[in-house]
Amino acid sequence: MPLLDHSLARLGWDGQFEESFVRMAVDGAKPARVVADYGAEYAVEDGDTSRRAIAKHCDPAVGDWVALRDSSIAGIMDRRSAFTRRVAGTESREQVLAANVDFAFVVAAATDVNVRRIERYLTIAWQSGATPVVLLTKSDVAADLEAVRWELESVAAGASVVVTSALTGDGVGDVASMLRPSRTGVLLGPSGAGKSTLINRLVGADIMRTREIHQQSGEGRHMTSHRQLVVLPGGGMIIDTPGLREAQLWSGEEALVGTFHDVEDLALRCRFSDCRHETEPGCAVQQAIASGVLDAARLASYRKLQRELRAIAARSDARLRQDERRKWKRIAMATRSRTRP
Repeated sequence: MPLLDHSLARLGWDGQFEESFVRMAVDGAKPARVVADYGAEYAVEDGDTSRRAIAKHCDPAVGDWVALRDSSIAGIMDRRSAFTRRVAGTESREQVLAANVDFAFVVAAATDVNVRRIERYLTIAWQSGATPVVLLTKSDVAADLEAVRWELESVAAGASVVVTSALTGDGVGDVASMLRPSRTGVLLGPSGAGKSTLINRLVGADIMRTREIHQQSGEGRHMTSHRQLVVLPGGGMIIDTPGLREAQLWSGEEALVGTFHDVEDLALRCRFSDCRHETEPGCAVQQAIASGVLDAARLASYRKLQRELRAIAARSDARLRQDERRKWKRIAMATRSRTRP
């Protein structure tokens, strides 16, 4: 498959994916990108045609490059980035929601700015390997836009903050310029944040369903029921996701460094290396809180996410140990059955 095939390049195909495809060596297969996840089946594009496909022995996500044989997905190419979360409920298992994303847009509506929720989404974005961007929507209805912008920048931790309005078009061009040809973005945020409306504005047509604006809140209801990749007129791509009821983190405590670099930097200045940032003398974190440099609620959020990630890691380790024990028990039983007279 030639690297410079425009039909594939417009979907993000490049030399890295081509090398992965060659290593897979799946007879009779050709590369394709997953553009929608319908649960039982997927929509894929191979550069020339779009079709429905099934996956029996792998679990692809929207944005994945896959080896397609007829209407079956035979394998997944190495991912450049992956937006993951822990599956909803109590099970300790990873769920990949989007793959091969360049920009992770953490979306917050001006009518509902929750900085603790943004910190959680930013942590997920940093875990993905994509570049996080905080995206404010519905700026046209903000009572005090500068105050909202300052609040977002205070928790953005170095990520860019882009202010948009799908109604007026403000900031939409900034988003489009990031998604230059072959670049992919994903929109992360709760229901009603205006993700589908923003995509409609980027495309210039009402391709994503949105419900009518609520008369009292002024907010639209999110209608996306499945993950979907949309190709934009400028050549970039964006993935819409249903509003996440449970934005559960997955493994990767190092992602907190990206989201809470201010807390991490302060911790390095503490007198004791094992400081718990509570009542220890010489605690730079508590001194920053006392002087108003650091918000106590931000430290509480950092600790909460840290505990959550450590608990997930512990459960995952326990599950791996249990799987290993089961494997060796099966091997032992098989060995005894072969040697039994």
